[in-house]
Amino acid sequence: MNIGIFTDTYFPQVSGVATSIKTLKEALEKQGHSVYIFTTTDPHVDKDAVEPNIFRFTSVPFVSFTDRRIAVRGLFHAYQVAKELNLDIVHTQTEFSMGYIGKFVAKNLKIPCVHTYHTMYEDYLHYVLNGKLLRPYHVKQMSKAFLYHVSGIVAPSQRVSQTLNGYQVKAPIRIIPTGVDISRYERAVTRDVRSELGLRAEQPVLLSLSRVAYEKRIDILIDALPKLVVQAPDLMLVIVGEGPAREDLQAQVAKLAMQDHVIFTGMVDNDEVTNYYHMANLFVSASDSESQGLTYIEAMAAELKIVVMASPYANELLTDPSIGTTFTIEDEMIHQVLNYLNHPGAFDDPAPRQRKLHAISADYFAEQMIRFYKQSQLLYDELMLDQDDLVSLEDLDPKK
Repeated sequence: MNIGIFTDTYFPQVSGVATSIKTLKEALEKQGHSVYIFTTTDPHVDKDAVEPNIFRFTSVPFVSFTDRRIAVRGLFHAYQVAKELNLDIVHTQTEFSMGYIGKFVAKNLKIPCVHTYHTMYEDYLHYVLNGKLLRPYHVKQMSKAFLYHVSGIVAPSQRVSQTLNGYQVKAPIRIIPTGVDISRYERAVTRDVRSELGLRAEQPVLLSLSRVAYEKRIDILIDALPKLVVQAPDLMLVIVGEGPAREDLQAQVAKLAMQDHVIFTGMVDNDEVTNYYHMANLFVSASDSESQGLTYIEAMAAELKIVVMASPYANELLTDPSIGTTFTIEDEMIHQVLNYLNHPGAFDDPAPRQRKLHAISADYFAEQMIRFYKQSQLLYDELMLDQDDLVSLEDLDPKK
């Protein structure tokens, strides 16, 4: 198949969405399909750089998310490129600029448009005028408006599917968890990160790896540190990532006098992430906004046990203590962290992890997606989609 993926975020931008798309692209190509990325320009990519099968469209930073981009032109160019590529299907991965361009392309090429709904926007409303402008109702209306004209929807988790059903979205929804290239996290480490960070081989290390944003609730982990350090005096929390909450978190660490127990690494290249998973004793997260928890399954693939905040997604993923556990209050988190650190060999049954890894492998991810693409093609002509409010190519022809 010739597949066009339309996304506002792609490498070198670092995000779970970008990682998910790259994983899908590589897995689909491995199975013999042709994948083309339609995305935004990026200040870290030279405008003359040659990127095979990647097409970038003029963009500007997005309001409140300045490290994310929004395309401001390229509608006709995208159509022309997609027509020359003879796309069989459009797969949009954003509800904003490139998503609408992708829908426009699909409509005018008369091919199906499948959409992956990555982001639980209700968890991010505080970014827009401190939550005073937009409400959950607005998210529902925005989502329904975008999804009304798509042939099918990919939900990365049960939580996303339930949310969309609550929005009364009409398009068919298929739950397809984001996959990971398991071999990438199982391979031997290429750097001794512990030594580079000044950590001893036997020192217990907790790893937080994510965008350093307020909704990731890293502050909860830091708040618990003094109690953890009482029972594990040389414990270290390594926070990998960058984001708007970093300065406030550093101030929190100083206020608690935990500077000797926390390391902020800043941004880490995606190719180096596996080294950080392998150097840690335990992966921790207090985020309650995860819709697909990509870092959770990356940690699992690296054989790193997980202690994370309870959520529909986390509860669905962590069904056995040999993989990890969830918590709802600080005391539970402290107990579970210390239990894993003090009894490292107590929960080492490999079977549950192996079953989970098959379900989240990149190859299986691609297989499920291809099946959904083909089903969408078969159903495309039968779907009763009202597209009257989508502007046609002829309507926008400047010569008319």
